[in-house]
Amino acid sequence: MTGRFERAATYGILLLFAVISLTPVVGILSSAFGDRAGAATGFALPDGFNWRNFADAWTRGHFGGYLANSALVTVAVVCATTLFAVLAGYAFGVMRFPGSTGLFYLFVLGLTLPQEALVVPLYFDLRAWELTDTYWALILPQTAQSLAFGVFWMRGYFRSSPRAVIDAARIDGASSWATLWRVLVPMGRPAISTMVVIVFMWTWNEFLLALVMVSDEAHRTVPLGLAFFQGQHSSDTALLAAASVLIALPVVIVYVVLQRRFIEGMLGGSVKE
Repeated sequence: MTGRFERAATYGILLLFAVISLTPVVGILSSAFGDRAGAATGFALPDGFNWRNFADAWTRGHFGGYLANSALVTVAVVCATTLFAVLAGYAFGVMRFPGSTGLFYLFVLGLTLPQEALVVPLYFDLRAWELTDTYWALILPQTAQSLAFGVFWMRGYFRSSPRAVIDAARIDGASSWATLWRVLVPMGRPAISTMVVIVFMWTWNEFLLALVMVSDEAHRTVPLGLAFFQGQHSSDTALLAAASVLIALPVVIVYVVLQRRFIEGMLGGSVKE
């Protein structure tokens, strides 16, 4: 009897949090598909699926160019972060060399530094190098910021990797490079996928850095483009909701595609000895 009560309470709590989490999503979708001529907002069910709201938001907000910019920056940041984090995580987690502990904590220090404290001096540095209003002004800082987390995450995975597997690879004559790419990386796909999803979301949703580093429309990313779009259409709730759905859709797609690996990585079940 106690087991049934605990199970019912658990499902009840999960259902409550699911409703709380999905409530804003339902509100945005109902507004996005609603009639722009009506004044209803929030959870008023739309009369039909007004797909024209998305087409109007796409053309009026120039989101095609903004999405291309965000895709370029995000792919570059995710690829660079993944490569460098895997290499550095392997070095810190498996290899032994002088100063490794101090160097690792120097990376971890990056997790404690607020972006707001760095963005102004970073702007003047990049402006001195004539990198503002370029893609590099968005790619380089975000890669550096993501590496702090990426190195910390991958080091934890490599340290938890079975030593028997590493020793067996070395006995078979595999070099450190071969052990990394042929043994540990295939085994660590859940951990790597989790890092990819998190870095993708951080980079795609980055607003402050784009606001400071980019002043021309040609290099705007979707969060910055949505902010300008909101200023121009502040009274059109349906159009704003449709634009929000458009820019959030890539993150949802990436998570849905990698959700299994993401959950495995978060639960730490990628490697067990």
